[in-house]
Amino acid sequence: MKKKTGVMVGLFVGIGLAILLLVIGGLYLTQNFGKSQDVISQETADSKLAKLIQSIAPESIAARKESVELVSTTSKTDELPDIDTSYPLTVEGTGELNIEIFSSPEKAGDGTDGWLNEVAEKFNRKSYEIDGKKVAVSIRNISSGTMVEYIASGKYIPEAISPSNILWAKMLTAEGVNIELVSERLAGNVPGILLSEDKYNELMDKYGAINMKTIIQATVDEEIIMGYTNPLASSTGLNFLLNTLYSYDASNLFSDTAIEGFHSFQNNVPFVAFTTIQMRDAAESGSLDGFLLEYQSYINDKDLQLDYVFTPFGVRHDEPVYSMGNLSEEKTKLLNQFVEYCLNDENQNLATEYGFNGLNDYISETPDFDGDTIIKSQKLWKENKDGDTTILAVFVTDISGSMAGEPMNALKQSLINGMQYINENAYIGLASYNDKVYINLPIEKFDLNQQAYFKGAVTDLVPTNGTATFDGIAVGIHMLLEAMEEYPDAKPMLFVLSDGDSNTGCSLDDVRGILEAYSIPVYTIGYNADIEALEKISSINEAASINADTEDVIYKLKNLFNAEL
Repeated sequence: MKKKTGVMVGLFVGIGLAILLLVIGGLYLTQNFGKSQDVISQETADSKLAKLIQSIAPESIAARKESVELVSTTSKTDELPDIDTSYPLTVEGTGELNIEIFSSPEKAGDGTDGWLNEVAEKFNRKSYEIDGKKVAVSIRNISSGTMVEYIASGKYIPEAISPSNILWAKMLTAEGVNIELVSERLAGNVPGILLSEDKYNELMDKYGAINMKTIIQATVDEEIIMGYTNPLASSTGLNFLLNTLYSYDASNLFSDTAIEGFHSFQNNVPFVAFTTIQMRDAAESGSLDGFLLEYQSYINDKDLQLDYVFTPFGVRHDEPVYSMGNLSEEKTKLLNQFVEYCLNDENQNLATEYGFNGLNDYISETPDFDGDTIIKSQKLWKENKDGDTTILAVFVTDISGSMAGEPMNALKQSLINGMQYINENAYIGLASYNDKVYINLPIEKFDLNQQAYFKGAVTDLVPTNGTATFDGIAVGIHMLLEAMEEYPDAKPMLFVLSDGDSNTGCSLDDVRGILEAYSIPVYTIGYNADIEALEKISSINEAASINADTEDVIYKLKNLFNAEL
């Protein structure tokens, strides 16, 4: 009897254990039932990040205030880097009589983007003479927005400029710069909106046409995800901004109707790209349905032509030429002679071969905006570009021993100067790392009080010891996610300032999945850095990576903050 009872007890215990295991197994198998893959990924990322933060154990540092200058003590001239270091000549003339021409990059670069360079080199080999002097031209590859800054500030003035379009020349005139039109066109070009073929067909079926109004409406209605480039620096971006405002109110770009419309449009734009490359990377990854590009670039890329449909918009980009100031009679003759040479049949055929002179039948419907209107539109963009979106950003700074000296001095100077380009409505924090990680400033609204704490915290950074870059990134992510509990619809981003080296702590693989799960872009700024290592970090979510040597870091950060903050 006892034996039978023991068997029965064992049987019941076995059944109980089996049921318990089934329940536990069922819970395990069904814990993700009904959840999206994004939710599962974020839960996994949450768990992994929590373990990393527990292991890293960041230390909080009490920040102190330092007085903030309400007006920047760094002049626009001082912000600009040495031009020969950052924008070297692509063609150097060696004649007895020379002129220098600032040229936009699409015609002063390499390969099919080097048309003007090739023409200038051929011209220089001709050994033409004016009044018995051998003549030559120099070409400097520099973006249209940047050439305006050099000239308007008076830091560097060439004999002539050839921006992408007429808008920049109008801005210079509004700034009081004396310029004269030499030729409305060197080589024909047109800005355009590229839509994926599926989206293009979808919008055509709905609207019957693709133009600025339909693109803007489709973006506002969340039918497409649209991106464009920074209108403070990019010709295509500036063109797009003006035409967006114009589409809302053709009679007044700054009316309540235009501003409210632009505001609603920006609410559905995921980001304004720092560079065209960044924007194209986002499109290629599938993050964007549409983006901006010039026809010359589009026609030279067979893959783009297969995947995207080009729709022209705005002012034509016909590469006009202007002379600067009061040129001497000899230099005026030289400039005119070179422009005529560019326009001869041989060189225009070469331009066509390189993708220019297409869509010659396109006629712009954009009105003739004056320079003051263009400048005012840029200011409006800076103030309204974030729409209703709250910006959360954490600066993660490398304070390892390898940053000692000039890199750390440049980092501090660039961050303190860059404060003026961060919107006061953004929420900003600061962390730093060597072989440990420190929270120097919790995330708060970047009002005057937070600016004073930020300046004090940056000033007090001291480089020493090893480099745990990815520990610093993990802590920055954690700071952002904590802030997003209060601002769930905010746009988070990290700015990592480093020399790119990492020799302790966790690895890129440890944080990659976390960054991907939360789509947090990491903008990296390298100081005498291993740029390849930093580019790997930024490429995870299509952010920009800047190689900021001590000459141009201030200017590059200004442009980055203007675009993103």
